[in-house]
Amino acid sequence: MKLGFIVNPIAGIGGKVGLKGTDNVSREALSRGAQLIAPARAVQFLQRLEETSISANIDVLTCPGVMGEDEAKATGLTFQVLPMKIPEETSIEDTKEAVRLLTSAKVDLVVFVGGDGTARDVFDVMKGLQEIPVLGVPSGVKMYSGIFAVSPSDAAEVVSAFAQGQAEIEELEIMDADEDDIRKDAFSVKLHGFLKSPFLPARIQGSKQISPETLDEKANQMAIAKFIVEETPPDATFILGPGTTVRRVAELLGVNKTLLGVDVYRRGKVDLDVDEKRILKEVKDWRNTWVILSPIGRQGILLGRGNQQISPEIIKRVGKEKLIVVATRSKLQSIQGNVLRVDTGDAEVDSVIKGYIRVVTDYREWRLMQVQ
Repeated sequence: MKLGFIVNPIAGIGGKVGLKGTDNVSREALSRGAQLIAPARAVQFLQRLEETSISANIDVLTCPGVMGEDEAKATGLTFQVLPMKIPEETSIEDTKEAVRLLTSAKVDLVVFVGGDGTARDVFDVMKGLQEIPVLGVPSGVKMYSGIFAVSPSDAAEVVSAFAQGQAEIEELEIMDADEDDIRKDAFSVKLHGFLKSPFLPARIQGSKQISPETLDEKANQMAIAKFIVEETPPDATFILGPGTTVRRVAELLGVNKTLLGVDVYRRGKVDLDVDEKRILKEVKDWRNTWVILSPIGRQGILLGRGNQQISPEIIKRVGKEKLIVVATRSKLQSIQGNVLRVDTGDAEVDSVIKGYIRVVTDYREWRLMQVQ
């Protein structure tokens, strides 16, 4: 099998530094101390692929330098480099040129490492070439599109199944949010279209489902918030993740909260839209600190999508027992496979969270949910 492989090296760098994306702000992210994460995610994918039984039958065709070649060199996979030149600072056009060259080379599958913006760039080139399936290795900030695997290792399993004819081919959504709107705390997401992709249940994340804004849903959210406020210490510090249900908790605490950002509440005051560094600075007593999270609708992902400010380092300090997961009954029913997922980029942290976790679903009501 001939595998086309593209890495967007700057994908996801806006997450931990609180920029809610990378589009048009990569230089600002780097100036805030952001570190590249896509190359490591690419290596994780390739190394897991190398461990599969079909790796000897895969030829990788990839881009020069940081767009694939450097990552492929970290493995024993057979690979060739596309005849293209890339600048020191790569751009959207480099991704699009790589897609054109890969499709001309008649690869059997295109795999890219990036986020929704990268998925959209691939889609723009492949609109008329949809017979070639595409798979995303998650390395962005949001990743609302349905074309991504849950994690780099899951992506390798999907490729392995595809190579052996054991994966279905489905048309999956390419979605992207307007990051300028998101940075203004306004949610605006657009469906751009569909691309064919290999599909394995529980390995592909699916697209985000937006929570309904009904009176019943709001009442359910408020009941959840009331239970949490009653059951936690009055002097507790809260790290508040994104989402409307978490925002109801802030309302009961008497403070504002960003809808799409991460905020820190303590002693009746709130620090809005914080990044990882700010959280580590502001939290004084980790023994009395709680993280409140709500999974992404349909995807069921708790950590690693849109809330990278709550980093593995922060999770280590708080501990699994101080993670409060909230979800209305309707959201929980919408989650594919009836399981939650984590993809923090830190295998040790992911393994600690995996297992079972309590999810608050109403006033004095909760369910145990499996975390994969």
